[in-house]
Amino acid sequence: MSTPKHDQLNSDNYTDFNMEMINKWIDEGIEWSKAISHEEYVKALNGDWSILEDWTPKEWFSPLLNPETGKFNGTELLGLASGGGQQMPVFVACEADCTIMDYSDKQLASEKIVAEREGYKINIVKADMSKRFPFDDSSFDMIYHAVSNNYIEDINPLWKECYRVLKPGGVLIACMVNSAAYMFYDKDDLDENAPLIAVNKLPYNPLRDRALYEKLMSWNDDENLEFSHSLEEQIGGQLKAGFTLTDIKEIRDWQGVISQYIPEYLSTRSVKPN
Repeated sequence: MSTPKHDQLNSDNYTDFNMEMINKWIDEGIEWSKAISHEEYVKALNGDWSILEDWTPKEWFSPLLNPETGKFNGTELLGLASGGGQQMPVFVACEADCTIMDYSDKQLASEKIVAEREGYKINIVKADMSKRFPFDDSSFDMIYHAVSNNYIEDINPLWKECYRVLKPGGVLIACMVNSAAYMFYDKDDLDENAPLIAVNKLPYNPLRDRALYEKLMSWNDDENLEFSHSLEEQIGGQLKAGFTLTDIKEIRDWQGVISQYIPEYLSTRSVKPN
């Protein structure tokens, strides 16, 4: 597969471009590609675990945990575009039966490395989350979807696929970027000591905004394509797919400039009705 060039990107091929760019970032050592250590895995085996606790409170998982053991006891869990060997090893240590689906070869390679290091089995699937998922209906008890749907243009099909592959009563935990953050995203202006200035109109979609596209492509060879998604798309899309929203949490990532002003991220917990 050849990676499309900057001037050849469109709605049909941009996910291949993004996938190759993410692989490049991983080679450069980005933070969210660093797998957990053996020591962290052992702590999870011994019951000392959390999954991005500020983002996804432990009580969100409680209905799926055995109250006596605190384990998932074979819960069928899909890590959706959540590769990298960070969350899935913790779920495995808590006795979930995990499948990881990601489009990045490097993220999936990290999952394999951790699984081999710790001696457990995980189902590793390379697939594009913007397309139909390669799973049967009602395959999973839970989906954990880390921040990643900002890399696809249309998320409504994604929510429908999540609903399709979850069993009745299944739980969807999803993390996402607050679309308002994209008003301020400008590579040259993200100085921690500078005030935020709105520079982009929403929706932020480089494939539909030629000036934005050309600005991104002019920066360097290190930019991929991201897309803002409104609350109507993120939460409304889940509701339209059939989910019942049970909780929502706003997150400030204080390592970022934008989070000093607004919650830059949010997480939701939804359930597929019985």
